[in-house]
Amino acid sequence: MATTPKAAKDFAGGIDDAADRIRALNEQLIETAKKSGNAYLDAYERALAGLVEFQQQVAGATQVDWVNTVVKAQTDFISEISAAYTTAAREALK
Repeated sequence: MATTPKAAKDFAGGIDDAADRIRALNEQLIETAKKSGNAYLDAYERALAGLVEFQQQVAGATQVDWVNTVVKAQTDFISEISAAYTTAAREALK
């Protein structure tokens, strides 16, 4: 039994429709992943900022100069590394 041209055309059209739906779904998934990634990075930055602030407050409460100096160096390092990480991650999510 030979395939009729109409049946072949309908079959090809069905495949094209399915491919279009899959493509649209993939685009939605990618967009959702980007939004989720940015939300994660926002939460990460807020949590890290809170941690850095807390460490600085604790160091300030000790009133020991060398502790303040060490904590300041550590929090500066953490902030710089975090900024580089989040910047790179946000670039990757574009």
